Amino acid sequence: MANVVIVGTQWGDEGKGKVVDLLTERSDLVVRFQGGNNAGHTLVVGDKKVILHLIPSGILHKEKLCIIGSGVVIDPEILLDEINALRQKGYVVSPESFAISDRAHVIMPYHKMIDHARDTTQRIGTTGRGIGPAYEDKARRTGIRMIDLINEDMLKKKIENIFDEKQEYLSTILKIKGLDKEEMLVKFKDLGKHLKPYVRDTSIVIDKASKQGKNLLFEGAQGGNLDMDYGTYPYVTSSNTIAGQACVGSGIGPTMIDIVLGICKAYTTRVGEGPFPTELNDETGERLRAFGGEYGSTTGRPRRCGWLDLVALRHSIRISSISYLAITKLDVLSGLKTIKVATAYKSGEAIMEDMPADLCMHPNLELVFDELPGWEENISDIRQYDELPENCKAYISYIEKNLGIDAAIVSVGPKREETIIPKELF
Repeated sequence: MANVVIVGTQWGDEGKGKVVDLLTERSDLVVRFQGGNNAGHTLVVGDKKVILHLIPSGILHKEKLCIIGSGVVIDPEILLDEINALRQKGYVVSPESFAISDRAHVIMPYHKMIDHARDTTQRIGTTGRGIGPAYEDKARRTGIRMIDLINEDMLKKKIENIFDEKQEYLSTILKIKGLDKEEMLVKFKDLGKHLKPYVRDTSIVIDKASKQGKNLLFEGAQGGNLDMDYGTYPYVTSSNTIAGQACVGSGIGPTMIDIVLGICKAYTTRVGEGPFPTELNDETGERLRAFGGEYGSTTGRPRRCGWLDLVALRHSIRISSISYLAITKLDVLSGLKTIKVATAYKSGEAIMEDMPADLCMHPNLELVFDELPGWEENISDIRQYDELPENCKAYISYIEKNLGIDAAIVSVGPKREETIIPKELF
């Protein structure tokens, strides 16, 4: 299969977890390279529904090594809960099947408190999981890494160095009750002991696997339009979500990447605040939410729903050099008489086919739509591309033609087997 990076092309929630799970069968090693437990990947395996927030979904397969890379920020308590939950479901999580980068940064209790308090006034739409404040401390060089968490003396030193500053910020600026330092220290020392067997220099592990000719799969969270640099800033996540981050967040060079697979929902959704040009605040939007089960796997928040946006997709394809698409949730569109697709934005007399950086433009944008005929048939039981309804195939072809790349995977339902591979592209 070669080495593949999987990224979202919209505002997240595109169904990356299922695609990663599908391609893991062809991979030897799976790496999560950015984000934190603000993202959730939902998988349906048989009759089991599994939601993973930190551990790559490859953990559901035997004889695969799953890695959390240095670009991820880790809530150790959530991670330990996830390990225990997987074991209760019968999955094997051991140092032979799972590894954590010693350079990954740790989300501390004050990060979550700061995140919650800030969003009451800033209204970015954060999940409140402490992701942003943890990345802030990483950039300030005051962060605590996994290598510190498993070293009791270093953990104590790092907490003592930053504690007074955080306590003052919580109480004086944010006007909330502070933390008990000793209680926090005891708790995180214990978490470090439990997670220590998994912590190692994962960059070396990945490099060795590559030199042995193994197939590597790199898994991102969120979507291209939530990227900290190239998304709808400031309504973005706190990390880089594009394909280039796979190298930085895993500890590899760019020449190791062969293919970038972009996950694209057959329509568009977004959670939280921020621009969403094709949003539907009507019965069609409600229908997409109901049929698609569009509720956040991390927060349970209802997702905003709208038509497919080719402007946003072109942007993601360009900044991630996407090789192929995986189109998900195509089945949700079944039963619609017509389907709209936004092909461009209009501002005054100007037609824009690319995403503007200026968010002040968004409230006044007009959309240029194409309208395509829908299909009535239920497609969830179809496994061959040629058996799809003609209008369904025409919709896929329309997307491919307008974006200039082929669809390598088409998902027609949430289960593993509800998948069509039109062409064996990799």
